[in-house]
Amino acid sequence: MPSADIHTDFLIIGGGIAGLRAAIGASRFGQVTILNKGLKGESSSKFAQGGIASALDEAPSEIQSHFEDTIIAGKGLCREAAVKVMVSEGPLRIQELLEWGVSFDKVGDDFLLTREGAHSKNRILRARGDATGNEIVKTLQRAIASNKNILTLNGHFTVQLLTAYPEPSRPICHGVVVLDEEKNILRRFFSKAVILATGGVGQIFQRTTNPPVATGDGIAMALKAGAELEDMEFYQFHPTALALPDAPSFLLSEAIRGEGGRLRNAEGKRFMDRYHPDAELAPRDLVSRAILGEIRQSNTDHVFLDVTHLNPHFVRERFPMIYATCLRYGIDMVSEKVPVAPSAHYMMGGIKTDLNGQTNVSGLFAVGEVASTGVHGANRLASNSLLEGLVFGARVGDALEKVSSSQSSSADLPLADSQTVFEQETLKWPEAYHAIQKSIKVFMWQNLGVIRNEQSIRRAIDAWQPWRDILKNPPLSRLAIETGNMLAASAVLIESALNRRESLGAHFREDFPDRNKDYPPQHSRMNQVLLGDHFSINF
Repeated sequence: MPSADIHTDFLIIGGGIAGLRAAIGASRFGQVTILNKGLKGESSSKFAQGGIASALDEAPSEIQSHFEDTIIAGKGLCREAAVKVMVSEGPLRIQELLEWGVSFDKVGDDFLLTREGAHSKNRILRARGDATGNEIVKTLQRAIASNKNILTLNGHFTVQLLTAYPEPSRPICHGVVVLDEEKNILRRFFSKAVILATGGVGQIFQRTTNPPVATGDGIAMALKAGAELEDMEFYQFHPTALALPDAPSFLLSEAIRGEGGRLRNAEGKRFMDRYHPDAELAPRDLVSRAILGEIRQSNTDHVFLDVTHLNPHFVRERFPMIYATCLRYGIDMVSEKVPVAPSAHYMMGGIKTDLNGQTNVSGLFAVGEVASTGVHGANRLASNSLLEGLVFGARVGDALEKVSSSQSSSADLPLADSQTVFEQETLKWPEAYHAIQKSIKVFMWQNLGVIRNEQSIRRAIDAWQPWRDILKNPPLSRLAIETGNMLAASAVLIESALNRRESLGAHFREDFPDRNKDYPPQHSRMNQVLLGDHFSINF
């Protein structure tokens, strides 16, 4: 390590809503350092359009209704205790946001509540139309900027967790290895606790609504450190993302359908009522599969989202960011239909945690999309993710009081023998790593997308195999390390999808189209990846 070690009380890896809320809570008990890769501190939270689902008060009937909708959407795989925590503590977190300055949209004195797929009533708050996530992030960032106990470092890419084994089979996480992107040197940060809030893995798919930073870093680091992963086969594909040849897979919020938007096939006909009685507001997994069915029948690559029958002024005011983005790519959505297709959107599994974000590795917490609290089950209820991040971010912050009072900094612990050695050479052939990333995206999208089967999963295994050596001793480069993380994250999803020989929620196996009714739905868990009979990933 060429640079001096850095000591802090708590390390937060990631700057989305969950990480920021955890940082605010942790700052009451010590010094907090937030580490973000890239210079802008991007996260999926900033791009969350639809809103945040919550009861507005603690009325038992409202909380119970939100609980029931979440459980039903999760297809029997939700942990009821986690869902109860989220829906019952949600009103407190919403009130907190209001006190900190979030201005949710209103009509007169009343909040303007909307409805999305699988919700039984209007309970979704939004801010600035379709910019809810960004407004909440900016509010939390303002609170952090005035907090002297919180330091934010952008351009610091966390590449590895520092672990020790004071007792056999009992790992302790006591810091991280970080790549200073500006100076291209490694630094060690030691702390009493590390909180992973690194978001999802969307960049392993060819079509994704996730920002470029979503390369599965937290999943890869946690797996290597001995953390238990759970339910990684359950990945939610959003039904409606922009489908133009030269445009990104920009999300067109489910709230558009909640406000009356209609899905039409290549012939201009509505089709969702043939698939589900709730039509456009059916659960996301079903809408995505229905769209794929229409695409296959018409031999096209998209269907259409139609709002031309709605008041143009309402559309522009209600969805200003979406309207402006579509216009930028040559589509005026108030007068023409928007081509859309499913896109990888949200990881429902992740690092298994308890109700306070603690993993099976002492000193390691996880929160937000990278964590699996059990809230989402097999199919996330729309707009629950921001609420989950806030509620469990706050709980992680509270839990760190005990860590602060009971544990000293662990810089004197020996490092585990398995700590990676990064080659201290510059990346000579970046084109090769870009090509590998492109290959990952293509084979994952084609074989582990909305619809899967054993043949497609094994094709993904075969495609994955030539790249396994990339995981070993990568050069000191963000591009190279991210490529390895994408390989690890894709391997975990492949393994999980191979092992679940049934269809449940967002995991649809056309060779096993029904749920296995011989037993209640079970969580899948892993702390190593075998990829069938082919080979194992040795970290």
